[in-house]
Amino acid sequence: MHHSHCKHSKGKVSYLESPERRKEFSPEQLLNMIPVKEKGSILDFGAGTGYLSIPAAKRIKGNVYALDIDPSMLEIINQKALKEKLTNIVPVQGSMEALPLPDDSINMIIASLVLHEIQPLAPLLHQMKNVLKKEGYLICLELQPKGSSEKAPRITLEGMEQEMKEAGFQITEKFFPAKSLYILVAQKTD
Repeated sequence: MHHSHCKHSKGKVSYLESPERRKEFSPEQLLNMIPVKEKGSILDFGAGTGYLSIPAAKRIKGNVYALDIDPSMLEIINQKALKEKLTNIVPVQGSMEALPLPDDSINMIIASLVLHEIQPLAPLLHQMKNVLKKEGYLICLELQPKGSSEKAPRITLEGMEQEMKEAGFQITEKFFPAKSLYILVAQKTD
């Protein structure tokens, strides 16, 4: 096993790839729950090590845009894509605040365990809406806060729903796939 050079991301990588996380709720289970179109394109927002990008790319004929701010993460994704002979993964280095993608270009955005880090969220949600095609979906997977003592910033289901509605999304489905985990499926309406 080779280790990435930047120390700070190592803990993140090992958690993102951990079998515990996979057992609790696998990327395949997530992809089964959501309205993935075979010919559509997906933006994996905050792709990390490609935990979702890789399985998603195997399912669709369209492109999976793996967006992360960290080029070392994108390098990991590139290596995995090569190994799996996947040609439909497009690594995108971009900040969370400015999506470097054209308007009306994406069918689905998946944001897994990342939106809680972004304050304020509204400008990003508006950008996501712009990038999505008509009737495109934003899929948000987050951890429900355990209580007010929590140090980590987390966003409640209600808080997230409110933000999405204000940004012009309609919530079409909610799932609670594992302990303290929730998924919101939001659709761009106008």
